[in-house]
Amino acid sequence: MTSAPSTSARPKLLLTGPIMEAVVERQLEQHFTLLGPDNFEAIIAAEGAEIRGLATKGKMRVDGALMDRLPNLEIVSNFGVGYDTVDAAAAAERKIIVTNTPDVLNEEVADLAVGLLLATVRELPQADAYVRAGKWLKGPYPLSATLRDRKVGIVGMGRIGKAIAKRLEAFGLPIVYHTRRAQPDVPFQHYDNLIAMAKDVDTLVLILPGGAATRNLVNAEVLEALGPRGILVNVARGTVVDEPALLKALQDKTILAAGLDVFVDEPRVPEAFFALNNVVLLPHAGSATHHTREGMGQLVVDNLVSWFAGKGPVTPVGETPWPK
Repeated sequence: MTSAPSTSARPKLLLTGPIMEAVVERQLEQHFTLLGPDNFEAIIAAEGAEIRGLATKGKMRVDGALMDRLPNLEIVSNFGVGYDTVDAAAAAERKIIVTNTPDVLNEEVADLAVGLLLATVRELPQADAYVRAGKWLKGPYPLSATLRDRKVGIVGMGRIGKAIAKRLEAFGLPIVYHTRRAQPDVPFQHYDNLIAMAKDVDTLVLILPGGAATRNLVNAEVLEALGPRGILVNVARGTVVDEPALLKALQDKTILAAGLDVFVDEPRVPEAFFALNNVVLLPHAGSATHHTREGMGQLVVDNLVSWFAGKGPVTPVGETPWPK
């Protein structure tokens, strides 16, 4: 990317990677001198002290060490509701604001979560492949599992978790949930113990933050508790599941099936998953529509523009709050 002409009135903004071409071309270049994502290290070495904002998406770790190389950094604007690649605690210590893009993707991710659950339970990709291979000519596709006799446990009950629950209620399914603390405005039964909940349900939907606190939360013990009828759907972060344990559980039929939109080392998916017929694999597509990604990109812009206009951030994260 070529930097926009620099002016004294235009703050320098560092990109850790591509955000969205339309956002960059139409808006960010109007307000900022853009640096990166190419020649990232060279840019920091040459201009690190002049960089006041950082826009980031996903993979690159924005930690205290990077922040220290940008001594005048004021704000990190994260593209996405999850910001586990940004060390928000380190940012707070340095009085750096971190923002994310909540709400604009709630409905989209909830839609996909339910679609992925249906695809997994009713084996929709497998049935599609059956027709394409001409096998229907030789006989009907085998009967699948059903949602009709299932009880769903949602792990995480934030905005997206509530949107998923609302949709599953319309399917007539009993719903329970696991979070660290019960939420007074949520009408479903709360479990403070994930293994206990896994024993009482046969379907787990994961929609919780990533990071050190939730790494490998769903492990071999949880999967064993879920049992041989169990279905796991993950639209959260790949790191919240012990991936080798899940692979073994699918291979050994410890659980029935899984629907996965996220993986530990995206886009590198363990090839052993490809050989299994009881898993549906998606390329982290939860919010991947033109409508929603444009809304997320706009919120990245709005946070940066508002901050440098002296109005404060629009959607600061909990670790770096801003008084309204």
